[in-house]
Amino acid sequence: MTMTFDFSGKNVFVVGGTSGINYGIAQGFARWGAKLMVASRKQDKVDEAVAGLKELGAQTGGTTFDVRDYAAVEAGFEETAKFFGGPIDILVSGAAGNVPGRLMDLSPNAVKAMVEIDLMGTFHVMRACYAHLAKPGASVINISAPQAFNAMSHQSPVCAAKAGVDMVTKSLALEWGPEGIRVNSISPGPIDGTEGMARLAPTPQIREAVTKSVPTKRMGTTDDIAKAAGFLSSDAADYVSGVVLPVDGGWGVSGASVVMTHAAGFMDKLKGG
Repeated sequence: MTMTFDFSGKNVFVVGGTSGINYGIAQGFARWGAKLMVASRKQDKVDEAVAGLKELGAQTGGTTFDVRDYAAVEAGFEETAKFFGGPIDILVSGAAGNVPGRLMDLSPNAVKAMVEIDLMGTFHVMRACYAHLAKPGASVINISAPQAFNAMSHQSPVCAAKAGVDMVTKSLALEWGPEGIRVNSISPGPIDGTEGMARLAPTPQIREAVTKSVPTKRMGTTDDIAKAAGFLSSDAADYVSGVVLPVDGGWGVSGASVVMTHAAGFMDKLKGG
């Protein structure tokens, strides 16, 4: 990591911060001196993430809850407030769920689960966090996706849910702006080494096609997303709010929908669909 920020004395809560992109974001803030809290559904994942972040020198705690359960989310924020002993300066809301499939191959429960995790989970985290945010000065970041603005085959529930997340971001930038709270979204492109990318590009052929479709000709890293989160939470971005920031090597403007449609068709053939 070449970019550095100073977040010493800042309280940072990363919801979903035990794996993938969100854990990479938590690692960034750990290196930059923040006091950290992470949350996930499973205690073993929380324990593992906390141990890893402590190895980076961060004072770190963890809590468990399912973002679909508002009462549990609210309780998790109460626990977080006690750990910090003060307001949350930076909140990253990154819990997500995605099961690629044609709509007619997905059960109603599968569709409901994706919408509840991505969209209702965001509503729950936003509602529960408000009482604990630093006012003024808090930075809130929702993790979006290219599906929010690029229609993709086999992705209709996530496309709808992530588009909703972006509108929640923009709406809350208006509602909370007068109190000095900034609300933004980051839309990651294809990020290597993550569970999401493994689901969307499960074969070497699809990985190669996705990589070639990115104008910069590489997949991103979790560090790329961490640096964007660091910027949005820093004083350098203190006049930035209501923004959906693609961090994707230009993928969102270069045919992401086309390559993922071809990838979905290829997977259908492998499955005999």
